Amino acid sequence: MNKMQAIIVNEMKVQPEIDVQQTIEAIKHFIKEYVSSHTFIHTLVLGISGGQDSTLVGKLTQLAVNELNASGDKQYKFIAVKLPYGVQKDADEVEQALKFIQPDQIVTVNIKPAVDQSVAALKDAGITLTDFQKGNEKARERMKVQFSIAANTSGIVLGTDHSAENVTGFFTKYGDGAADIAPIFGLNKRQGRQLLQHLAAPPRLYEKTPTADLEDDKPQLPDEEALGVTYNEIDDYLEGKTISEASAQKIEALYVKNAHKRELAYTRFTWPK
Repeated sequence: MNKMQAIIVNEMKVQPEIDVQQTIEAIKHFIKEYVSSHTFIHTLVLGISGGQDSTLVGKLTQLAVNELNASGDKQYKFIAVKLPYGVQKDADEVEQALKFIQPDQIVTVNIKPAVDQSVAALKDAGITLTDFQKGNEKARERMKVQFSIAANTSGIVLGTDHSAENVTGFFTKYGDGAADIAPIFGLNKRQGRQLLQHLAAPPRLYEKTPTADLEDDKPQLPDEEALGVTYNEIDDYLEGKTISEASAQKIEALYVKNAHKRELAYTRFTWPK
């Protein structure tokens, strides 16, 4: 392990091996402790995409809420949010994820009118977004909706960021990268699959090809194609294993390039001159 890999592994908190049940309990404990330590919280809000990460966070959150409601006088609610842009291509997998999670409440908000209006307003102002930039508009609109629901219901928004995503910066700044808490940080992609397998999730939800599916011109673009490196390589790297030099350099370059996504806004007192 080189010096850069050691720094990244330490920051990303991924363990080479995990006890699956112990990890599930630790994540639920974190969610319950955070919620119970903030008196304003009544709901927990999460967008469900039909992919591995939101399915995992959704299931663990609902389990945590069930335990909180069973053990105290205060009653909490998990709100799962469907956020299609028009007609979602994998809508059937969203429904399968919701059936597995069994959320307390489901809210559906079609983000297409808001995104299209935003893109049109920018164009009227002389700013024409690329298809990639429009994809970021979708991600930010989805998160804006979740925060609006949380504000309206005295809640918090959960994030699906995990360490294989965090290290590469494969998320939209102030879009899916924005949340109040990120329960599955410290896990890589394969460890998330292990948790879902243990929880008896439908295999289709964690065996499907991961995709952010934000670009109209490249529907269902696989994450690994966009990244230029596989999740298996990223997972191995985060577990401290040796991978090809080319892939290691790619991961490290993404880590450095996207460092700003992992940081809060600088002030004149915090900028590291």
